[in-house]
Amino acid sequence: MASYILALDQGTTSSRAILFDSAGRVCGSEQAEYPQIYPQPGWVEHNPEAIWESQLGVAQRLLQNKGVSANEVAAIGITNQRETAILWDKRTGESVGNAIVWQDRRTSPLCEQLAMQGYADLFRSKTGLPLDPYFSGVKIRWMLDNIAGLRERAERGEIAFGTVDSFLLWRLTGGRVHATDVSNASRTLLFNIHTLDWDDELLAILKIPRSLFPEVKPNSHLFGETEASLLGASIPIGGMAGDQQAATFGQACHLSGMAKNTYGTGSFLLLNTGAEARTSANGLLTTVAWRLGDTTTYALEGSVFITGAAVQWLRDELQIISSAHEIEALAARVPDSGGVYFVPAFAGLGTPYWDAHARGAILGLTRGVSRAHIARATLESVCYQSRDVLDAMQADAAQPLTELRVDGGMTRNNLLLQLQADTLGIPVVRPVVTETTALGAGYLAGLAVGFWKDTDEIGAQWSAERVFEPTTTADEREARMRGWHRAVERARNWTE
Repeated sequence: MASYILALDQGTTSSRAILFDSAGRVCGSEQAEYPQIYPQPGWVEHNPEAIWESQLGVAQRLLQNKGVSANEVAAIGITNQRETAILWDKRTGESVGNAIVWQDRRTSPLCEQLAMQGYADLFRSKTGLPLDPYFSGVKIRWMLDNIAGLRERAERGEIAFGTVDSFLLWRLTGGRVHATDVSNASRTLLFNIHTLDWDDELLAILKIPRSLFPEVKPNSHLFGETEASLLGASIPIGGMAGDQQAATFGQACHLSGMAKNTYGTGSFLLLNTGAEARTSANGLLTTVAWRLGDTTTYALEGSVFITGAAVQWLRDELQIISSAHEIEALAARVPDSGGVYFVPAFAGLGTPYWDAHARGAILGLTRGVSRAHIARATLESVCYQSRDVLDAMQADAAQPLTELRVDGGMTRNNLLLQLQADTLGIPVVRPVVTETTALGAGYLAGLAVGFWKDTDEIGAQWSAERVFEPTTTADEREARMRGWHRAVERARNWTE
């Protein structure tokens, strides 16, 4: 009898593998970082081989270190950084170049050109997304236009496209399966979220052959089996979902009106809207949350591009901390940020601004500002950006949220979550299991093979570890937000 579900969590800066038991508890995990590639300002790339090798390596190491055989694993669930685009040769499986990462802004001119041609409303009505460099479709077009000979190979049907989930699935199955799930497909700018199919009109506008694209499946589905040589035996791959949809599922936000915020490289707040693909009037994305059987669930999403990545910047570039976890103690040395605001718009601004030309700025500096003030301003920037998203979300939903469920690596930081509660004015709830992205992928895989019965059983496993109650007054909150919005205006439209 198989005792475990194996979740593969392929993130922007690292790959992880986590084992879960039938109670949804973490039984072991492994993680490996891999290189970030910055060819020029505004460009971000990954080597697909580094993604593959790191993800396979942590899975192999986890099973070996825990003494778990592949036969004890009921199924594999895959979750991933979403909009990152990879093209590879269908015959050899070799990538044709580096992956273009979701943070990359090189396609800003193309997006602006499409908007000037009057296509913005068409793309939004079909895909729920704005014309922004964030999404995969414009990255595919860039590669076809700029990699020598690639368009001709693509038009001959020799090239495959995939987001990271699809690339991993191809490699895990030895090239037998070219598929993706509805949540990842819904982030490409090319998938009609109403018909649940690739949209020929949008493909024609972007001049992308349909032959590149994977088959789209529900999130809980038997996608295929791993090559036996990779992990010691064949294991069913039963679930796939983009990281933020997986985290929403893992947080048991299964009912309309429930919301979660994940704090990772960026931060992403999703509100379950049930069977309705609700159009936003406030800069939110309309996205597919998941599809189980014949039932599709939608969500509104707010996307903050840089949160945890700002802490990494303090560590790697400014070198004012030597590890990410040090920021909490450093920021706690001062009672406030001393009037400093940090707008971490390294990759532009997402919800609700959608400004690809914004760039990072630190404002309010005086001679008395210390690295502790900058550390605290960094944590506050995470909270302010999430507040902007929540305000947009509540305006669209026309109903106030009474609590926010949170997860992701940054939620180990108690100071951050207290600042978040103070900024939002509602309780912030941290669950017992904060690895909810991997857990969500695991749940989807487990449902496909009968490891769990239904979402009611899954929902009963969720429990709170700590609730952070707001301690500031409404006047204090709003004064800080006014300062934040002044800072944002100074960072916007910086590049020409």
